[in-house]
Amino acid sequence: MKRALFSALAVLALTAAAQAQCPADALGTARILTVDPVATPRVGRKHFPETLPLRPKELVLTFDDGPEGGPTDRVLDALKRECVLASFFLLGRSTEKFPALARRELQEGHTVAYHTFAHPLLDRMSPHAAMSEIDRGFAAVDKILYGKTESRPVTPFFRFPGFASNQPLLDWLERRRIAVFGADLWASDWNPMTPAQELALVLQRIELTRGGILLFHDPRAQTAAMLPAFLRALKARGYAVVHGVPPGTAKE
Repeated sequence: MKRALFSALAVLALTAAAQAQCPADALGTARILTVDPVATPRVGRKHFPETLPLRPKELVLTFDDGPEGGPTDRVLDALKRECVLASFFLLGRSTEKFPALARRELQEGHTVAYHTFAHPLLDRMSPHAAMSEIDRGFAAVDKILYGKTESRPVTPFFRFPGFASNQPLLDWLERRRIAVFGADLWASDWNPMTPAQELALVLQRIELTRGGILLFHDPRAQTAAMLPAFLRALKARGYAVVHGVPPGTAKE
Protein backbone atom coordinates (compact mmCIF):
# COMPACT_ATOMS: atom_id res chain seq x y z
CA MET A 1 0.00 0.00 0.00
CA LYS A 2 2.97 2.36 0.45
CA ARG A 3 3.60 2.15 -3.27
CA ALA A 4 -0.04 2.97 -3.99
CA LEU A 5 0.07 5.94 -1.61
CA PHE A 6 3.24 7.21 -3.28
CA SER A 7 1.57 6.88 -6.68
CA ALA A 8 -1.47 8.80 -5.46
CA LEU A 9 0.68 11.61 -4.07
CA ALA A 10 2.65 11.79 -7.30
CA VAL A 11 -0.57 12.02 -9.28
CA LEU A 12 -1.80 14.83 -7.03
CA ALA A 13 1.41 16.75 -7.63
CA LEU A 14 1.04 16.36 -11.38
CA THR A 15 -2.61 17.36 -11.15
CA ALA A 16 -1.79 20.51 -9.20
CA ALA A 17 0.79 21.47 -11.82
CA ALA A 18 -1.69 20.85 -14.63
CA GLN A 19 -4.40 22.89 -12.89
CA ALA A 20 -1.96 25.78 -12.51
CA GLN A 21 -1.55 25.78 -16.31
CA CYS A 22 -5.28 25.83 -17.07
CA PRO A 23 -6.46 28.50 -19.51
CA ALA A 24 -8.44 31.31 -17.95
CA ASP A 25 -11.70 30.23 -19.58
CA ALA A 26 -11.43 26.53 -18.64
CA LEU A 27 -14.25 24.95 -16.67
CA GLY A 28 -11.78 23.52 -14.16
CA THR A 29 -12.35 21.33 -11.12
CA ALA A 30 -14.01 23.36 -8.40
CA ARG A 31 -13.07 21.23 -5.42
CA ILE A 32 -11.94 17.83 -4.19
CA LEU A 33 -14.42 15.77 -2.16
CA THR A 34 -13.25 12.91 0.04
CA VAL A 35 -15.61 9.93 -0.21
CA ASP A 36 -15.28 7.75 2.89
CA PRO A 37 -16.72 4.23 2.42
CA VAL A 38 -17.31 3.97 6.17
CA ALA A 39 -19.46 7.10 6.31
CA THR A 40 -21.12 6.65 2.90
CA PRO A 41 -20.98 2.99 1.84
CA ARG A 42 -23.51 3.58 -1.00
CA VAL A 43 -24.19 6.76 -2.93
CA GLY A 44 -26.48 7.76 -5.78
CA ARG A 45 -30.21 8.41 -5.41
CA LYS A 46 -31.19 6.40 -8.48
CA HIS A 47 -30.59 3.33 -6.33
CA PHE A 48 -29.84 4.29 -2.74
CA PRO A 49 -31.30 6.65 -0.12
CA GLU A 50 -28.18 8.84 0.03
CA THR A 51 -25.83 10.56 -2.35
CA LEU A 52 -22.69 12.63 -2.07
CA PRO A 53 -22.87 15.92 -0.13
CA LEU A 54 -22.91 18.16 -3.18
CA ARG A 55 -24.03 21.76 -3.34
CA PRO A 56 -26.59 23.00 -5.86
CA LYS A 57 -25.20 22.98 -9.42
CA GLU A 58 -22.27 20.69 -8.54
CA LEU A 59 -21.58 17.57 -10.59
CA VAL A 60 -19.36 14.53 -10.15
CA LEU A 61 -18.53 13.15 -13.59
CA THR A 62 -18.20 9.36 -13.83
CA PHE A 63 -17.45 7.07 -16.78
CA ASP A 64 -18.07 3.32 -17.00
CA ASP A 65 -16.99 0.35 -19.14
CA GLY A 66 -13.61 1.58 -20.39
CA PRO A 67 -10.97 2.01 -21.36
CA GLU A 68 -11.45 1.74 -25.11
CA GLY A 69 -8.97 2.88 -27.72
CA GLY A 70 -10.30 5.88 -29.61
CA PRO A 71 -13.30 7.09 -27.61
CA THR A 72 -11.54 7.06 -24.23
CA ASP A 73 -8.63 8.98 -25.76
CA ARG A 74 -11.04 11.67 -26.93
CA VAL A 75 -12.81 11.78 -23.56
CA LEU A 76 -9.47 12.29 -21.80
CA ASP A 77 -8.47 14.95 -24.30
CA ALA A 78 -11.71 16.86 -23.64
CA LEU A 79 -11.32 16.64 -19.88
CA LYS A 80 -7.70 17.76 -20.10
CA ARG A 81 -8.55 20.79 -22.24
CA GLU A 82 -11.05 21.94 -19.61
CA CYS A 83 -8.88 20.93 -16.61
CA VAL A 84 -11.70 18.69 -15.33
CA LEU A 85 -11.17 15.58 -13.20
CA ALA A 86 -13.52 12.61 -13.33
CA SER A 87 -13.91 9.07 -11.98
CA PHE A 88 -13.46 6.08 -14.30
CA PHE A 89 -14.94 2.70 -13.36
CA LEU A 90 -12.83 0.27 -15.39
CA LEU A 91 -13.45 -3.24 -16.63
CA GLY A 92 -10.57 -5.58 -15.94
CA ARG A 93 -10.60 -7.08 -19.43
CA SER A 94 -10.57 -3.63 -21.05
CA THR A 95 -7.73 -2.51 -18.80
CA GLU A 96 -5.70 -5.53 -19.90
CA LYS A 97 -6.43 -4.67 -23.54
CA PHE A 98 -5.65 -0.94 -23.23
CA PRO A 99 -3.21 -0.62 -20.31
CA ALA A 100 -1.71 2.65 -21.54
CA LEU A 101 -5.11 4.34 -21.44
CA ALA A 102 -5.72 3.18 -17.86
CA ARG A 103 -2.32 4.51 -16.87
CA ARG A 104 -3.06 7.80 -18.62
CA GLU A 105 -6.24 8.21 -16.59
CA LEU A 106 -4.30 7.78 -13.39
CA GLN A 107 -1.40 9.98 -14.49
CA GLU A 108 -3.74 12.83 -15.41
CA GLY A 109 -5.23 12.84 -11.92
CA HIS A 110 -8.52 11.06 -12.44
CA THR A 111 -9.91 8.61 -9.91
CA VAL A 112 -9.58 5.08 -11.30
CA ALA A 113 -12.02 2.57 -9.78
CA TYR A 114 -13.62 -0.75 -10.68
CA HIS A 115 -16.56 -2.22 -12.61
CA THR A 116 -15.83 -6.01 -12.50
CA PHE A 117 -13.69 -7.92 -14.97
CA ALA A 118 -16.15 -8.71 -17.78
CA HIS A 119 -19.39 -6.78 -17.03
CA PRO A 120 -21.80 -9.58 -16.05
CA LEU A 121 -25.02 -8.81 -14.19
CA LEU A 122 -23.93 -9.90 -10.73
CA ASP A 123 -27.38 -10.35 -9.23
CA ARG A 124 -27.94 -13.25 -11.66
CA MET A 125 -24.88 -15.13 -10.41
CA SER A 126 -24.23 -17.13 -7.28
CA PRO A 127 -22.72 -15.03 -4.47
CA HIS A 128 -19.43 -16.90 -4.74
CA ALA A 129 -19.19 -16.40 -8.51
CA ALA A 130 -20.14 -12.73 -8.21
CA MET A 131 -17.53 -12.09 -5.52
CA SER A 132 -14.89 -13.83 -7.61
CA GLU A 133 -15.81 -11.68 -10.61
CA ILE A 134 -15.50 -8.49 -8.56
CA ASP A 135 -12.14 -9.53 -7.12
CA ARG A 136 -10.88 -10.50 -10.57
CA GLY A 137 -11.68 -6.97 -11.75
CA PHE A 138 -9.88 -5.44 -8.78
CA ALA A 139 -6.81 -7.58 -9.42
CA ALA A 140 -6.64 -6.90 -13.17
CA VAL A 141 -6.79 -3.12 -12.78
CA ASP A 142 -4.39 -2.96 -9.83
CA LYS A 143 -1.88 -5.24 -11.56
CA ILE A 144 -1.77 -2.89 -14.57
CA LEU A 145 -1.69 0.34 -12.58
CA TYR A 146 0.40 -0.55 -9.55
CA GLY A 147 2.28 -3.70 -10.55
CA LYS A 148 0.75 -5.86 -7.83
CA THR A 149 -2.51 -6.86 -6.16
CA GLU A 150 -3.50 -7.02 -2.52
CA SER A 151 -6.49 -8.26 -0.55
CA ARG A 152 -8.14 -4.84 -0.77
CA PRO A 153 -8.18 -2.72 -3.95
CA VAL A 154 -6.11 0.45 -4.00
CA THR A 155 -9.16 2.65 -4.65
CA PRO A 156 -12.15 1.58 -2.51
CA PHE A 157 -14.81 2.53 -5.11
CA PHE A 158 -16.94 0.10 -7.12
CA ARG A 159 -19.94 0.30 -9.43
CA PHE A 160 -22.17 -2.65 -10.32
CA PRO A 161 -22.62 -3.33 -14.04
CA GLY A 162 -26.18 -2.42 -14.92
CA PHE A 163 -26.57 -1.37 -11.25
CA ALA A 164 -27.50 -5.04 -10.70
CA SER A 165 -26.71 -5.36 -7.00
CA ASN A 166 -28.24 -7.42 -4.22
CA GLN A 167 -28.09 -7.16 -0.45
CA PRO A 168 -25.52 -9.91 0.20
CA LEU A 169 -23.06 -8.32 -2.23
CA LEU A 170 -23.71 -4.83 -0.88
CA ASP A 171 -23.10 -6.07 2.66
CA TRP A 172 -19.92 -7.88 1.57
CA LEU A 173 -18.51 -4.74 -0.04
CA GLU A 174 -19.46 -2.63 2.98
CA ARG A 175 -17.61 -5.04 5.28
CA ARG A 176 -14.56 -4.59 3.06
CA ARG A 177 -14.97 -0.81 3.26
CA ILE A 178 -15.56 -0.36 -0.45
CA ALA A 179 -18.01 2.37 -1.45
CA VAL A 180 -20.63 1.45 -4.05
CA PHE A 181 -21.43 4.19 -6.55
CA GLY A 182 -24.84 4.46 -8.10
CA ALA A 183 -25.84 7.66 -9.90
CA ASP A 184 -28.16 10.63 -9.53
CA LEU A 185 -28.65 10.98 -13.27
CA TRP A 186 -27.27 9.52 -16.46
CA ALA A 187 -26.85 10.23 -20.15
CA SER A 188 -28.62 7.07 -21.38
CA ASP A 189 -25.69 6.79 -23.78
CA TRP A 190 -26.16 3.05 -24.07
CA ASN A 191 -28.94 4.01 -26.51
CA PRO A 192 -28.00 5.04 -30.07
CA MET A 193 -28.32 8.80 -30.58
CA THR A 194 -26.39 11.63 -32.14
CA PRO A 195 -23.98 13.69 -30.04
CA ALA A 196 -26.38 16.65 -30.36
CA GLN A 197 -29.29 14.55 -29.08
CA GLU A 198 -27.23 13.29 -26.15
CA LEU A 199 -26.11 16.81 -25.29
CA ALA A 200 -29.68 18.11 -25.24
CA LEU A 201 -30.87 15.17 -23.14
CA VAL A 202 -28.13 15.47 -20.53
CA LEU A 203 -28.49 19.23 -20.17
CA GLN A 204 -32.24 18.82 -19.72
CA ARG A 205 -31.72 16.24 -16.98
CA ILE A 206 -29.12 18.37 -15.21
CA GLU A 207 -31.50 21.30 -15.09
CA LEU A 208 -34.07 19.05 -13.41
CA THR A 209 -31.70 17.58 -10.81
CA ARG A 210 -29.53 20.70 -10.35
CA GLY A 211 -26.46 18.50 -10.24
CA GLY A 212 -25.36 15.17 -8.74
CA ILE A 213 -23.39 12.08 -9.73
CA LEU A 214 -23.59 11.86 -13.53
CA LEU A 215 -22.95 8.62 -15.43
CA PHE A 216 -21.44 8.42 -18.91
CA HIS A 217 -19.76 5.56 -20.80
CA ASP A 218 -16.39 6.53 -22.24
CA PRO A 219 -16.30 3.73 -24.89
CA ARG A 220 -19.33 5.34 -26.58
CA ALA A 221 -18.25 7.37 -29.61
CA GLN A 222 -21.28 9.65 -29.32
CA THR A 223 -20.31 10.55 -25.74
CA ALA A 224 -16.72 11.28 -26.71
CA ALA A 225 -17.94 13.53 -29.54
CA MET A 226 -20.46 15.31 -27.31
CA LEU A 227 -18.20 15.92 -24.31
CA PRO A 228 -16.37 19.11 -25.39
CA ALA A 229 -19.65 20.93 -26.01
CA PHE A 230 -21.08 19.55 -22.78
CA LEU A 231 -18.20 20.87 -20.69
CA ARG A 232 -18.46 24.29 -22.31
CA ALA A 233 -22.21 24.30 -21.62
CA LEU A 234 -21.57 23.56 -17.95
CA LYS A 235 -19.26 26.55 -17.79
CA ALA A 236 -21.80 28.81 -19.48
CA ARG A 237 -24.62 27.67 -17.18
CA GLY A 238 -22.66 28.15 -13.97
CA TYR A 239 -22.18 24.49 -13.01
CA ALA A 240 -19.11 23.25 -11.11
CA VAL A 241 -17.31 19.92 -11.26
CA VAL A 242 -16.34 18.15 -8.03
CA HIS A 243 -13.74 15.36 -7.99
CA GLY A 244 -14.38 12.45 -5.61
CA VAL A 245 -11.32 10.80 -4.07
CA PRO A 246 -10.69 8.14 -1.39
CA PRO A 247 -9.75 9.07 2.18
CA GLY A 248 -6.12 10.01 2.64
CA THR A 249 -5.69 11.12 -0.96
CA ALA A 250 -6.16 14.86 -0.58
CA LYS A 251 -7.73 17.56 1.55
CA GLU A 252 -10.92 19.15 0.30
